Amino acid sequence: MAKQRIAVIFGGASSEHEVSCVSAGSVISNIPKDEYEVVCIGITKKGKWLFYPGEWDRIATGEWEKDPDCCACMLSMDNAKRGIYKILDDQTVSFLSIDCFFPVLHGKNGEDGTIQGLFDLSMAPYVGCDTCSSAICMDKAYAHIILESAGIRMAPYILCRRSDKFRPEQVAQKVVDSFGFPVFVKPANAGSSVGVSKAKDENELEQAIKLAFVHDDKVLVEKAIRGVEVECAVLGNGDPQASVLGEITPANEFYDYEAKYENAASELHIPARISQELSYQVRGIAVEAFQAMGCTGLARVDFFVDPLTEDIWLNELNTMPGFTSISMYPKLWEATGLTYGALLDKLIKLAMERAEIDG
Repeated sequence: MAKQRIAVIFGGASSEHEVSCVSAGSVISNIPKDEYEVVCIGITKKGKWLFYPGEWDRIATGEWEKDPDCCACMLSMDNAKRGIYKILDDQTVSFLSIDCFFPVLHGKNGEDGTIQGLFDLSMAPYVGCDTCSSAICMDKAYAHIILESAGIRMAPYILCRRSDKFRPEQVAQKVVDSFGFPVFVKPANAGSSVGVSKAKDENELEQAIKLAFVHDDKVLVEKAIRGVEVECAVLGNGDPQASVLGEITPANEFYDYEAKYENAASELHIPARISQELSYQVRGIAVEAFQAMGCTGLARVDFFVDPLTEDIWLNELNTMPGFTSISMYPKLWEATGLTYGALLDKLIKLAMERAEIDG
């Protein structure tokens, strides 16, 4: 039986370009090679698509882009010819069929429904959530609206528009009137905690809002929730399953970009150090949230849990969580009994299953 050809896409014109490259290196290394042939497509920080035929270990280091054998490529929009066109230096074009795309892309243009919409237009199978669920999970403001309407508890928040950047006193007064300090300030559309700050007073709030607006035109100011940071990996289409839970003890004051990817002092505890009953509840809410947002394939659902009061607060859903060697999503499934390779195989099969249903 011929192997299926999987195109792993990485990089992207995003502030999370480097994280994507590291995640992709891990994914490519662990995809079962007895079942799949892997080809690599890198997207530069300027948004150029390049077919990369070189060594996989050069992806994580960023050296891939310098490979002389890279060539421009583009997605076929002919649903009768699912794949890519490689454009060589002499402007000759060759077609390469692709059975399924695996977009290991984080943040804007990769996790927000943009590339998913492109795949949907071309009717190409792809791993992960569809256009709509990717977009609403990425936008924290819309996620609040949908999840809270489904009865899922989240932190109280204030939504700031671009004009609020120049009215920090008014925003601060809203915070004081609504829930007080400390607060977390987040770009509405960003991942990996990029642009996220904790503010304990009005001066810190003003600086945090300025930073967040660098990354998006909408900013959320959320009440800081006291509790244990807990994560759950969800996997599936029509009948999603929840993994065991993981607990994070961040190296920094909160689990920011540096604590996630650069500081080895952050601690991961699997399973999470909460009661069995609380764990059961969190896993149930994770599946509820996954379904409420219309997710398919995968998502990591993040929570704050107070073991004393037993309050559970959903923080966010990540539709393409990190896949590095230290990332929580593959680690949670490994602890649940699914190896990294088996997990990737399952994700590809879920993508093909959804494509058959949609097609």
